[in-house]
Amino acid sequence: MFERFQEFLHNLTQDHPKSGFAPDDPRVAVAALCIQVMEADGKIESSEKKRLRKLLKSQYGLEGRQLDALIAAGEEAESEAVDYYRFTSDLKRHLDSTQRLELLGILWDIVYADGERSEMEDHAIWRIADLMGISDRERIMKRQEAAARVPGSRAETGNDD
Repeated sequence: MFERFQEFLHNLTQDHPKSGFAPDDPRVAVAALCIQVMEADGKIESSEKKRLRKLLKSQYGLEGRQLDALIAAGEEAESEAVDYYRFTSDLKRHLDSTQRLELLGILWDIVYADGERSEMEDHAIWRIADLMGISDRERIMKRQEAAARVPGSRAETGNDD
């Protein structure tokens, strides 16, 4: 009997991340989408990791262990996800259209952190934008704004769709 009670308690806490961020916290969805975009081209550069930390710190005012916990929760959520819908549907409910556009700008900043954008990164952001109800025009505008923040990179000379 006691063993079954212990197992029950263990199972209750097993579903909750040790990071301190609930799985349905919109910040976790943002971090997970950023990680998915970082992984889209098959390699995660240190410049992308640094950019992610800087953006999340700036966006949410987190530092140190809190920031590490958010990134860990995002990585955990991303590893369990089968597609973008899990995160975009949650964010679409929590963010207004201006905030969704701002998120798209953050995702483009992640893409350009290494100075270039790949076709796979383009596709990932196109899917995310589509799922969040962001028009092609707005998506391209946000991409151009992000590219302009990376002077001298090959990002500025990219194709405009």
